[in-house]
Amino acid sequence: MAPRRNAGADTEAELPEYAGHYRLESTLGSGGMGVVHLARGTSGMRVAVKVVHASYAKDPEFRGRFRQEVAAARRVSGAFTAPVVDADPEAGRPWMATLYIPGPTLSEQVKRNGPMDEAQLRRLMAGLAEALRDIHRVGVVHRDLKPSNVLLAEDGPKVIDFGISRPKDSELRTETGKLIGTPPFMAPEQFRRPRDVGPAADVFALGSLMVHAATGRGPFDSDSPYVVAYQVVHDEPDLTGVPETLAPLVLRCLAKEPGDRPTPDELMRELRSVAADYDTQVFIPSQRTPGPDTPLPSEKTSGRRPSRRPGKRSVLGAGALCLAVLGTLVAVHLSDGSDAPPAGAVAQAATERFTPWRTRPVGEAGAPHCSYGAAKLLCARAGLVFALDPSDGSLVWRHAVAPTVRSGPPVLSGGLVQPALATSRGLEALDPDSGRPSWAHDEAEYRGLRHVGGMVLLTGADGKVTGVDNASGATKWSRRIPGLATPSFTSFAEEPLAYATTVAEDGATTRVTAVDPRTGDVRWDADLDGVLQLFGAADGSVYFLSVDAVYGETQAVLRYTPGSGSTRRVPLPVPVPQAHGSVRGDSVYLMGAGGSLRALDLAGRRQMWSLETGMSRGSTPVTDGRHVYVTAPDGRLLAVDAVAGRLLGQTPPRLGADSDRVPASLPEPVIAGGHVYATAPDGTVFGVDGRDPAAW
Repeated sequence: MAPRRNAGADTEAELPEYAGHYRLESTLGSGGMGVVHLARGTSGMRVAVKVVHASYAKDPEFRGRFRQEVAAARRVSGAFTAPVVDADPEAGRPWMATLYIPGPTLSEQVKRNGPMDEAQLRRLMAGLAEALRDIHRVGVVHRDLKPSNVLLAEDGPKVIDFGISRPKDSELRTETGKLIGTPPFMAPEQFRRPRDVGPAADVFALGSLMVHAATGRGPFDSDSPYVVAYQVVHDEPDLTGVPETLAPLVLRCLAKEPGDRPTPDELMRELRSVAADYDTQVFIPSQRTPGPDTPLPSEKTSGRRPSRRPGKRSVLGAGALCLAVLGTLVAVHLSDGSDAPPAGAVAQAATERFTPWRTRPVGEAGAPHCSYGAAKLLCARAGLVFALDPSDGSLVWRHAVAPTVRSGPPVLSGGLVQPALATSRGLEALDPDSGRPSWAHDEAEYRGLRHVGGMVLLTGADGKVTGVDNASGATKWSRRIPGLATPSFTSFAEEPLAYATTVAEDGATTRVTAVDPRTGDVRWDADLDGVLQLFGAADGSVYFLSVDAVYGETQAVLRYTPGSGSTRRVPLPVPVPQAHGSVRGDSVYLMGAGGSLRALDLAGRRQMWSLETGMSRGSTPVTDGRHVYVTAPDGRLLAVDAVAGRLLGQTPPRLGADSDRVPASLPEPVIAGGHVYATAPDGTVFGVDGRDPAAW
């Protein structure tokens, strides 16, 4: 299966407003194959709708797998899963709607509240055993049971995401050499003989999941997924921290041979003593509320660094085990750069004194996306654009926009504030001092939007591109771009061109086209080897992630200089799943799934350092040359030494009441005048002194 391609300004730029009769309201999560939305039917019923990415909708193999997912989910719909409400796997954009189940995932619960106590663990194990019994008795093997696929609802755990499940009577089989799953929760047979995986593999995953719930780590723990794979196949599990009453049962689940593991019925018999008193309300603690000493939202405060639990590191050598990591997401800057410095690195004279501050200007949960321009912090979230004074966080102005606006940092271009994504009412440009509209532009329909070089490029459904002047709102040109059917453009701060990439059907080459936004003329194009994803442009060169066409892992970084036609490829020692990155000079910084942060020296063709941050994932890294900054899903801002790769400091987590909702992309930090600004899921925007991360 081909990896996910760039599809516009953000991960949802291509998505429709409706899926069937269901109106898509907000994003619950995003993965390599699609985006999951909270939606409502005509009757007002809330559902979770999975809409697949446009690129996969054209892939016959994917459509077959999606039909299989729908069929599997329908077969297992019951008390322990999210029931399927409706689906259309044959639609132009295939989708499936399931009943919306409020509550955090097990992964989120453990991150937020730490390991579960013994009573909670017994109830969790009993509930999941019942779920697996129901799943298996209709002939389905889940094959990807992990903490993020377990929802902790008020009436018990629910198993979700049957995207790689396999009914026993399915004609779709895992292809030879392709291993599908999540390494820390895969059974040994999933690595050794994936075509023969059966129900016992789910029991093994249950054992690994229970260790995670009891300790916050897995039974096989390493910085490298390859080492984890080796340990799963060859080593004994580490059950340190698992309650003594449960450890023997968990150990049986983790037996190397499938026949030595208990069945779900056997697990239920051993856990029957608590079944009559089953109460999963303990899974969902009350939301944390500010205590008497907690500052008010607008009160200035500096954060304390939370303690970190050291992880077990392994030095075992792993064999040549291939891992499947589905999808690659590349985050790109939305800053125009025509008259504003980049969102991640702003040239502004630093003040002598700076007092850290934090505020909640909107009063609602959800992390805003921010940039810097016109001496203000410009931020946006769905339905609102606002400006803050970067010195103290005070609100300068706010402007309501249509609620269909998707989150993205505003762009300062043509001397005006441009919302990064358009509303259903068309385009708007705002005065940077007052927030009042300066002009509006009505455009009937368009599928893509990009601010670049003082222009906004609108891509219509027919493939025609329209160039609108950001200063006046006047249409300057409208035409088709040679060689581009329906282009989705990417742009970067301080670079005057818009870029479009097209990957060949066989994945052998990627065509890159650079377009002048003032005229629509093609400045240059090139055919480069491999599946490439554009992530940066600077000093006359463009930078790509070189991605494995099967597993979607980044294997190398490529720099292409169109002026000379030269390329420089720097391979990674270990492939990075779901990578996204940034570039500064000859240094490239990559953040991958699982929280792996890496630095590459393109001049020396080497990896400078690698740091395991402990996050499930992170934002696109930004740097001022001295420090590298990333934000975490729990709202922390982390600072890392750009030369040595050491963690220097981090702010406290700020999850908020809606922490069970996973954003499609994490907001990047903003650097301005030696200060760093970031946002958190609880709606907080905060500023800290970038010169001393240890004091955060």
